[in-house]
Amino acid sequence: MIIPIRCFSCGKVTGDLWERYLKLIDEGITDGDAMDQLGLKRYCCRRMIMTHVDLIEKLLKYTPDGRNEKKLQLGKDD
Repeated sequence: MIIPIRCFSCGKVTGDLWERYLKLIDEGITDGDAMDQLGLKRYCCRRMIMTHVDLIEKLLKYTPDGRNEKKLQLGKDD
């Protein structure tokens, strides 16, 4: 869901690498080469980046923003 800040196994900071990883992948660089360029040598850290699924954009579609607007409009009528 949210980009992991640290590797669950070794504790290395990985949260700042996600955007750079996506940029390298978009440029056509393979997963392994992209992780090598980012300095991810341990397989546990590589796993954190490679297997992350960014669901936050999908979840934002279901925010209750519309419901909050209706509540505000109902409050104004009173």
